[in-house]
Amino acid sequence: MTYEFLQKAFVTSIIVGIICGVIGSFIVLRGMALMGDAISHAVLPGVAISYMLGVNFFYGAVATGILTALGIGLISQNSRVKNDSSIGIVFTAAFALGIILITLAQSATDLTQILFGNVLSVRTSDMWLTLIVGAAVILVVVLFYKELLVSSFDETMAAAYGLKTRLIHYMIMALLTLVTVASLQTVGVILVVSMLITPASTAYLLTNRLSTMIVLASVFGALSSIIGLYFSFVYNLPSGPVIALATTVIFLVAFLFSPKQGIFWRMLKTNKQRISVG
Repeated sequence: MTYEFLQKAFVTSIIVGIICGVIGSFIVLRGMALMGDAISHAVLPGVAISYMLGVNFFYGAVATGILTALGIGLISQNSRVKNDSSIGIVFTAAFALGIILITLAQSATDLTQILFGNVLSVRTSDMWLTLIVGAAVILVVVLFYKELLVSSFDETMAAAYGLKTRLIHYMIMALLTLVTVASLQTVGVILVVSMLITPASTAYLLTNRLSTMIVLASVFGALSSIIGLYFSFVYNLPSGPVIALATTVIFLVAFLFSPKQGIFWRMLKTNKQRISVG
């Protein structure tokens, strides 16, 4: 922590882990993991175009992410094509376009870091941008927590209460896009879905309350980022894959040993029942 670049990487990683845990909780509850994967891949053309124009990749990535979400909704709502198929059509097209633009761009090295992440190269401006995005995302979730809670568990009931479920859906898509873009330098386009889904899924195994799930997912996301940052620096490994593996290890521990859902405890309980019956 005596190195300035490590300090910036440390702060940025924690922020990314927290906001991914917050938004990831709603993504997991709504069964929108594929949408998270789609948005993370679909921002690639915007990143490439931003580099080619010499502007911050944040703006291009946010624009293409939002356009992707709108495009998926447009196809699924105005044709017989189902939502998952619409996601596949749009995000593969956007990702393919991004790959083509990468070959045309001069900053191939920088774009490779966007693909796989390199938190150790985070600049001061990137850290502050991530902090601003994180604060905005958390503020929106706090302000509209009740609406998000009701619509995440039962959209029909939410509509009956007069909530604008479609507007809430697109609000989550916008927040997902912002979180995805903020996470690019930490875990990259390809692996950002691991930060969105795995910590939230881990928390889902440990609690039945959304508020507790959000807190746990944020803690697991931040912890995974810190562990990944440490090992990527010490062993000179790419940060994105190491962080993704850290989230998976934490999930496996919960999967095996969580008090109610863990396989180990269920096996132990089954063996005790067999012994008592015998």
